Amino acid sequence: MLFSYYLKKTIMHRRNFVKSTVLATGALAFPSSVFPKDLFLGSIDKLGVQIYTVRNELGKDFEGTIKQLAGIGYDYLELFNYVDGKVYDNDVSQLNKIFKDNDVVAKSLHIGTGITSPDVKGTLTNGWDKAVEDGANMGLEYMVCAYLAEPERKTLDQYKEHAELFNKSGEIAKKHGIQFAYHNHSFEFDKIDGQVPYDLLLKETDPDLVKMEVDLYWMTKGGQDPVSYFKQHPGRFALWHVKDMSAKDQFFTEVGNGTIDWAKIFANKDKAGMKYFFVEQDRCRDHTPIESLKISYDYLKQLKF
Repeated sequence: MLFSYYLKKTIMHRRNFVKSTVLATGALAFPSSVFPKDLFLGSIDKLGVQIYTVRNELGKDFEGTIKQLAGIGYDYLELFNYVDGKVYDNDVSQLNKIFKDNDVVAKSLHIGTGITSPDVKGTLTNGWDKAVEDGANMGLEYMVCAYLAEPERKTLDQYKEHAELFNKSGEIAKKHGIQFAYHNHSFEFDKIDGQVPYDLLLKETDPDLVKMEVDLYWMTKGGQDPVSYFKQHPGRFALWHVKDMSAKDQFFTEVGNGTIDWAKIFANKDKAGMKYFFVEQDRCRDHTPIESLKISYDYLKQLKF
């Protein structure tokens, strides 16, 4: 019996040694901040916001609204409404001061093709060089074609012309250290002559010159699986628009209140090549835009994937 007792003690000692060794080795493989509580889980650190969500508020009090976004906790911004060197009548120096005072950074800017608005200065076809120069002076990393007006998207030949324009725009942007990108809606997934225009844009544009800003709401509404696109075109989707879809009627809703599987999508962010994402809600139905952005922020801050 004495031999049996010491045998059991020896076996238990060996088991404990192996267990502690495995745990210690595992601890070396992961930062202390994720071990053991969040082992194998990802989380979101910094969050961006597309200021289009608060467009009405910005028109009334631009700096005050930026301060509110910073107060929620948003770290970086995507801008829009750039016209002839200004955003909401603020020039580059004014914008830089406002952002610095509120401890936020502008990372990206939405811009139009200018094809259906040839008199507007600050588009891909009118004043692009000046726009890119302004973007560089703001410290932007991306400039994005935001939308194709309906007359611009009727034929595949038009999409081929856009692809050529995007490549040229990307070359100019690259000279200033800025990456060009294209932002989708759902219409790019409606087939024309048996082809998906979005796929044509991916094929006809240079992956180094033209990245994609994938709007996850609009891609989903277009009947597509974002993760499938990430796997087909890895590294192409540098920017994301994060907005959710109501289960009731597919209307815009706060992130986490809808049907989109955010844990699955964020778990594939490296495959996508995502560098930044921007929370956006085109229209807010149940809350004010600021309230909606706070709800989305709080959800994403606790998301594990």
